[in-house]
Amino acid sequence: MKMLNLLIASIFVLIVQVEALAQSKSKEKTSFQASAPWSADYDVRADIAMVYGINDDGGKFEERVKGYRDKGYEVHFMTGIAWGQYKDYFLGEWDGKNHLDEGQVMRNGETIWHGQNVPYIVPSTNFLTYMKTHVKRAIDAGVTGIYLEEPEFWARAGYSNAFKKEWQNYYGYPWIAQHESPEATYLSSKLKYQLYFNALKEIFTYIKTYSESKGKRVKCYVPTHSLINYSSWQIVSPEASLANLDGMDGYIAQVWTGTSREPIFYNGVKKERVFENAFLEYGSMVSMTAPTGRKLFFLTDPIEDRARSWDDYKVNYQATFTAQLLYPMVDNYEVMPWPNRIYKGKFNVEGQKEKQGISPAYATQMQIMVNSLNQMPLSKNTLNGSKGIGVLLSNSMMFQRFPTHAGYDDPQLSNFYGMAIPLLKEGVPVETVHIENLANKNTLKDIKVLIMSYANMKPLAASFHEDLTKWVKNGGVLLYYGKDTDPFQNVKEWWNTNGNTYKAPSAHLFQLLGIKESEDKQEYPVGKGKVFLVRKDPKELVMQTNGDTEFLANVKSAYENDAKAGKLIFKNNFVLERGPFVIAAVLDENKQTEPLTLNGLFIDLFNPELPVIKQKTTIPGTQSYLFDILKVTNKNTPQVLAAAGRLEDQATTITKNAYSFLIKSPAKTLNTMRILLPKKPKAITARVNEKDLQLLKNEWDENSKTLLLGFANYSEGVKVNINW
Repeated sequence: MKMLNLLIASIFVLIVQVEALAQSKSKEKTSFQASAPWSADYDVRADIAMVYGINDDGGKFEERVKGYRDKGYEVHFMTGIAWGQYKDYFLGEWDGKNHLDEGQVMRNGETIWHGQNVPYIVPSTNFLTYMKTHVKRAIDAGVTGIYLEEPEFWARAGYSNAFKKEWQNYYGYPWIAQHESPEATYLSSKLKYQLYFNALKEIFTYIKTYSESKGKRVKCYVPTHSLINYSSWQIVSPEASLANLDGMDGYIAQVWTGTSREPIFYNGVKKERVFENAFLEYGSMVSMTAPTGRKLFFLTDPIEDRARSWDDYKVNYQATFTAQLLYPMVDNYEVMPWPNRIYKGKFNVEGQKEKQGISPAYATQMQIMVNSLNQMPLSKNTLNGSKGIGVLLSNSMMFQRFPTHAGYDDPQLSNFYGMAIPLLKEGVPVETVHIENLANKNTLKDIKVLIMSYANMKPLAASFHEDLTKWVKNGGVLLYYGKDTDPFQNVKEWWNTNGNTYKAPSAHLFQLLGIKESEDKQEYPVGKGKVFLVRKDPKELVMQTNGDTEFLANVKSAYENDAKAGKLIFKNNFVLERGPFVIAAVLDENKQTEPLTLNGLFIDLFNPELPVIKQKTTIPGTQSYLFDILKVTNKNTPQVLAAAGRLEDQATTITKNAYSFLIKSPAKTLNTMRILLPKKPKAITARVNEKDLQLLKNEWDENSKTLLLGFANYSEGVKVNINW
């Protein structure tokens, strides 16, 4: 019997070691960015600390890097490529010349500033030489990854002498003010797009070459807003084209409350729809990168840049957090930016005059959520609902957002949202498809119905139409919505130059499809597929009350009758299981107003008390995040199921009658954790620096065989010993 007990204990230890080894293989799964030096007060224990800026937070870059590395982090470097703490460059300290004239300038002659003496930049050759000194210093400090953040050129900019010079060099003729014609707007944006593509290409090439000369290969990433957000906010950025750069290793999808709360139209009402917007933004980043195989991190932020209340932050954090988890093909996360701002900042609390720091309850909940991301698995499960419906996107959405010409406007990017929001609001997990990726055989592999318009974008190559035609002839169903009367239809592009005389780019597509348009007809069989041609701009579908009725009927007919993809299901919820995690969202503004009820044995991960519940009801307009205890593997092995801290795997041990571990989290916060055990414990201790801590929670739940444990967090770690 003694030998058997020893064998069982050895197996327990082996299981823990195997699980620890599996997790240690992925030491770049979670990250955060911080300009401030390491502090116990915001030691969030992700895998990667992205130390921000050479000159940020008083400089001392190498000290900041060492501070995080000494605490066990993989250290990367992040800095802005379009703005940053580069006053030594702009004010002449670097090369003796003032470079404020390289800022992005509006029509009224004013520079667009990111901060005092920090303009948004027209990336000149000289500036790129300066930036190389920053990345070189970072590589010399030993970082293993570099992030060049937010390559942004404002659509309303383009009037500086620096930009005029770049125009002359690129186009070979004098600058034309972008407000003078649609073509000038289009050309201006194409140049802005190209300038930052070239800038990143040059810096990434330097990073790879220099790091390899030092005997290592530093990875290169671009943290960027989604194409949807940049188009909405009227910013131009290289976006999808960067994925084809040899030196490009991946992206951070910068989606958070600040981007997702941008008001959008639906059913004639303009307002914030944070969950829906976030879902589409994350989706556009997935569709942009999936065919390329580049790594993708999803970002969320427990607060945001704009000053709001803690209650506002919490509600919208839950919405964006849920949206990111509904993409089971992504399991890398930036868990937060600026942790010092979150833990040390003060913001409004409803009903109180003075601003307050983060509440203990919200801090605990947030830490439960971010630490769950270290466990979040990839999954082959898919969202409930009718799959295979996509909306076509193009980088050129950014090219026609400013200024307004001939009175034509696209309020709140409604020509995009008009194709996506009506379906999403009906519980259809609509996807986005990047036209630039159509040549990749996987891009349309699972798409049954594709919706598109050239009211809000233009095809940058004729080959895209060849790809679409092939797809339709092989059985795809295409819905084209658009009057094709916007002023950008006539810009000098491939469809009306070099022997082509098409009045609109869609005419070229329809010719390839063999469609001869008839006023009394909107459905056209093409090969094994079909095309719906509706002469209505998509913005009309959402800017008018019930404007989407005919649209939804057309999609239903295309999906069920033509694509033969099954029944198009309208509902008011999304649910996804990823390993033991259950993620749910219930939509408002839907004819179905009933809540979603899930039955089982769950831990509520949005509740800082981590209650065990048998039923969870989610009402419209809210989300839920659950841990399904019944889905736990190795049920006989003691294990932490959820916690407001991170376990140090190498410090975890299991014997026949005991379980011990070390858990770390920011100081001055409270840890709540739910632990699966073989039986009710007889003795529990929590110690830090050889001192016993008071147990704030110590509750056994016999039904779930879990222990609820609570105590104060310490950055250096709390050693927990449980005996039964």
